[in-house]
Amino acid sequence: MDARLTKTKAERRRVVAAVAAQLELNSLAELDARAVPIAPSLAETTMTAAGNEVDRLYAALSAVTPGEHPRTARLLASSKRKVAQKVIEEAGEVALAAVKRNNNGIIRESVDLLYHLAVLWRRAGIDSGAIWAEMRRRADTLGIAEKLPKTA
Repeated sequence: MDARLTKTKAERRRVVAAVAAQLELNSLAELDARAVPIAPSLAETTMTAAGNEVDRLYAALSAVTPGEHPRTARLLASSKRKVAQKVIEEAGEVALAAVKRNNNGIIRESVDLLYHLAVLWRRAGIDSGAIWAEMRRRADTLGIAEKLPKTA
């Protein structure tokens, strides 16, 4: 009788462990489904500008007029050095907001940084698609679109 009870308890433990593992897998699958991709897929890099706010901003920069957007027009007419200085300034502001643990500040300053990056790309004659292609290349090579390793 004791052997049967032990076997039954062992079977119950296996069933409980299997159910727990399945629940964990389901939870991971749900998280994976909600995950934000590190770099856009090839299909996303070819979608319309309305589908990607940075691409939409980049495209809108070509239609900027001094009458409608005087600050942006002045920035686009300035030197690459001036735009690069603005990128540095905005990156610093993102970092300061992070140090202050100000999530709303991080969001606002990140948008400012992305805006100035898009202006820099436009000013330098770099299409935003080239940026996404490089991100995809890195993700394909490294598994994530991270900074490339230093060469020895």
